[in-house]
Amino acid sequence: MFSVLDTWIEAARFSADVHRVIALRMIRLASGGPKATIEAREMVSEKVSAFVDAHVAVITALSNGSSLEEAAAGAYAPYRRCVQANSCRLGS
Repeated sequence: MFSVLDTWIEAARFSADVHRVIALRMIRLASGGPKATIEAREMVSEKVSAFVDAHVAVITALSNGSSLEEAAAGAYAPYRRCVQANSCRLGS
């Protein structure tokens, strides 16, 4: 029971963090200039990097006989780290 509730709470927290990062990133991009250019490049490269890390985590977990739940948690971790880092970086 609490596992399901914890999952929903984490999903809500992640969603709120994602929306915050999107808003802060849009402000930075709309301001233009060198910071906007750097942000656009970083945005694309970090998404590719997070995707590759998530893919490797899933393949590794499944090839080691882990459950789908463990594989999903491994795939989620790179995205969570990326969003948290962006939230700290853009919010400061």
